[in-house]
Amino acid sequence: MSADQFELNCSVREDKGKGASRRLRRLDNQIPAILYGGKEEPMSLSIAHDDIFHATENEAFFSHIITLNIGKKKEKAVIKALQRHPAKPFILHADFLRIDEKQAINVKVPLHFINEEKCVGVKIGGGSIRKTLNEIEVSCLPSKLPEYIEVDMLEVDLGTTVHLSDITLPEGVSSVALSHGEDSDLSVAQVVAPRGSDEDVDDAAPEAADDTAAGDDAGDDGDS
Repeated sequence: MSADQFELNCSVREDKGKGASRRLRRLDNQIPAILYGGKEEPMSLSIAHDDIFHATENEAFFSHIITLNIGKKKEKAVIKALQRHPAKPFILHADFLRIDEKQAINVKVPLHFINEEKCVGVKIGGGSIRKTLNEIEVSCLPSKLPEYIEVDMLEVDLGTTVHLSDITLPEGVSSVALSHGEDSDLSVAQVVAPRGSDEDVDDAAPEAADDTAAGDDAGDDGDS
């Protein structure tokens, strides 16, 4: 758990619908939000836009337990969805999932890659690191929720791919994807050879050969 603490002051929203949401944003500089989950009914909320906008500038906000102050009541939740304006730096809507300390939750947690400059495939092999994921979804109790997951690249050699199963997760934390089986063991990062190197040419050669063969077949079909 991070030492960061996130709190947002909220109000119960009585007016609903697109028109009410537009007025909320335009006149009050607030955004509509919803809190759902657990045994209680969903609750429509409004939050000051600037408060949540500045909170989202901290990466930890998305993988942290958030306290929602709703009048005199406090609710613990995690952010599940955030709708942003497609062209302007505005948040339009937020979804929060109410948490139960005794029930596991699924949350997307950012990946932090360490020892990139010391990576064997980079320092000795002259390769570069190509990242294919920047976050993973984990399942754990709220008290076990990590702020981020480290991916150690130190011993990764040239031409090697790091998969989800290669990541060491904290105790009590599991990968949601891996729970679906080996076919979901996604690539996280690769150490690839420099462009134009022998390894790079070797990797590209089979594809080029396949393309040539395909072209020959097409030519044969055209002659017949």
